[in-house]
Amino acid sequence: MSFGELIFLFVLALLVFGPRKLPEIARLVGKTMAELRRASNEFRFSLEEEIRNAELQEQARKSDVTFTPTPAVPPLPALEAAESEANASLPGEEAPAGESASAPPGGVPGTVAAPSEPWPGATEFKD
Repeated sequence: MSFGELIFLFVLALLVFGPRKLPEIARLVGKTMAELRRASNEFRFSLEEEIRNAELQEQARKSDVTFTPTPAVPPLPALEAAESEANASLPGEEAPAGESASAPPGGVPGTVAAPSEPWPGATEFKD
């Protein structure tokens, strides 16, 4: 559109809608355009992601390797132990023999004891 066409459309909209309604209509058109742009960007991103996944699967087939998506961060052993301990000692259930459901050994109630050994692959720094 040229500048002359834009001026003509502005004058026409001013005559049709009047000076009081024109700012409201312009605001509504601006919001609608922003929503359409956002939706198109999301669609484009999801389409590119699907294409990327299809390419990875094709490369995996060519190299005779099975494609299995892996989680971004593997769970820590300490977290798994805390989850299993918490699930075993849910309120209303009895704690296993010899253990307290309210506090870890030598700890504060409501906390999880630190693991006695570092997780596999961890390095210790020594002075």
